[in-house]
Amino acid sequence: MGDNEAKAKTLVAEAQKKMSSSKGFFASLFGGGSGVDEALEMYAKAANLFKMAKQWGQAGDTFSTIATHHVKSGSKHDAATAFVDAANCYRKTDPKEATTSLQKAIDIYTEMGRFTIAAKHHQTIAEICETELADMEKSMQHYELAADYFRGEESNSSANKCMVKVAQMSAQTENFEKAVQIYEQESASCLESKLLQYSAADYFFKASLCHLCIDHLNANHAIQRYEDQYPAFSDKRECKLIKALCSACEEQDVEAFTASVAEYDSISKLDAWHTSLLLKVKKSIPVEDDIC
Repeated sequence: MGDNEAKAKTLVAEAQKKMSSSKGFFASLFGGGSGVDEALEMYAKAANLFKMAKQWGQAGDTFSTIATHHVKSGSKHDAATAFVDAANCYRKTDPKEATTSLQKAIDIYTEMGRFTIAAKHHQTIAEICETELADMEKSMQHYELAADYFRGEESNSSANKCMVKVAQMSAQTENFEKAVQIYEQESASCLESKLLQYSAADYFFKASLCHLCIDHLNANHAIQRYEDQYPAFSDKRECKLIKALCSACEEQDVEAFTASVAEYDSISKLDAWHTSLLLKVKKSIPVEDDIC
């Protein structure tokens, strides 16, 4: 056991004794509150010593103890802060426990009407679920909750970023209709602002690709609508690629499909998300052996 860990455990033991001695009837009559404050300071010092010793679980447990006390005493802000501190520690070794602590903080912040900070913590839970727990469904739920809170506080840019993440994961889980709906909403929002119009093409491209995963006729019709909404989209390489891919699907020409993708990728590198959807579409094209 390291020196910092040993010191932390000693402080926790002392804090527990001091907290217990401050709960009695006579202690409450003769200033027991100061003993509670001293105990909380000891817990805080212990938690930081655990962090220095990289004993993240014990640090998280200690911050949780502090948070629980503040909940009981009605110190909402202090309780929420301690739950967030606990979550930051748990995240090092136990991401699931980190999300539990963050949810406790969120419950307090929403009760206090602090929706922007609650939204940020929903966003953090979403990120943990996505990258560390591989729970896409739960991640999407928290991104949507974050977006709702952000939008309620007029933080529309933050809300949009969260919804784009939902669209991305919806496509990954093959809920293409939902992905299309979100991308089309985002593109419409972009077209309302001269500063953001350039982003509309990217959302139209992603929506078109999701349409293509459903059916190439859907994609063809979607492209026509997008060109009507945003004429400049017609000249974009993304629009031309989708048209070429629709044609290849119509003609059941896998080679033409592959060549179109390769040509686009040689100039504008496709990321893993685009590549996975394009591969899905390519695999859906019948080949001669399938027809026979």
